Amino acid sequence: MSKKNKLRLSPESLSLPCVGIETHAHLDLRDYDRDLDLVLDRALACGVARIGNVFLGPDAYLENAGRFAGQERVFFILGVHPHDAKTCDANTLPTMQAAFARDGRIKALGEIGLDFFRDHSPRDVQRRIFRDQLALAKGLSAPVVIHSRDAHQEAVRILLDQGFKDRPVLWHCFGGDREFAKQLLDLGWFLSVPGTVTYSKNLGLQEAVAHVPLERMVLETDCPFLTPEPYRGRRNEPAYMVFTAARVAEIKHIPVEEVWRRCADTAKGFFRL
Repeated sequence: MSKKNKLRLSPESLSLPCVGIETHAHLDLRDYDRDLDLVLDRALACGVARIGNVFLGPDAYLENAGRFAGQERVFFILGVHPHDAKTCDANTLPTMQAAFARDGRIKALGEIGLDFFRDHSPRDVQRRIFRDQLALAKGLSAPVVIHSRDAHQEAVRILLDQGFKDRPVLWHCFGGDREFAKQLLDLGWFLSVPGTVTYSKNLGLQEAVAHVPLERMVLETDCPFLTPEPYRGRRNEPAYMVFTAARVAEIKHIPVEEVWRRCADTAKGFFRL
């Protein structure tokens, strides 16, 4: 049998209880236009009880939140991604504030932060919009979900300057090493583990995960991106989060169901679900 046609373990085969929480999905993207309901059904069948959908800005939220009408197990995260910082105008933050006020499904402000890898927005604009959104989150008493790429220490400095030590901060798609994980934990923050932990060469992340307590860890897919093994190369979806949980369990030498339940409990507390 060729590698291309090799049978893959189905996510349903892990038989996990329906308590899991997927903390970071982009199901409003066009990748799911044709089969969103099927994707949600598969997630439920694989033990994913709740899904956090991230809207990348108020326009995305206003245009697409209705796609999840009647899907109360989907909660929302709303924020301006650093790539889009240059698109912000005087109405952006007031529109977001109004959305938080009227929609109880919005549980956190994110993903916000800095991206100095692609630099789709000027860095000074990214910094300003990041600070502005942190101020909004403080005023709303809302948790924040952080995007940081090639800008970790500057993102940390801005968070500290804005008074976020020991506040509810979740480092989305954590990909750092043990030392950086310890720095974030010492600041009272939380780490979100993506499917990249299943990649065999990602030894630094695996070592970090070994030392992060489950009380400070949540799971995510960041779908449609970062698909875990054994489905790497395909479109990602919430059902595949079971493979991330299984790899974390292997790293920590504990049952996968323990990872599944305890990371879900951490997510419930962070997002006030």
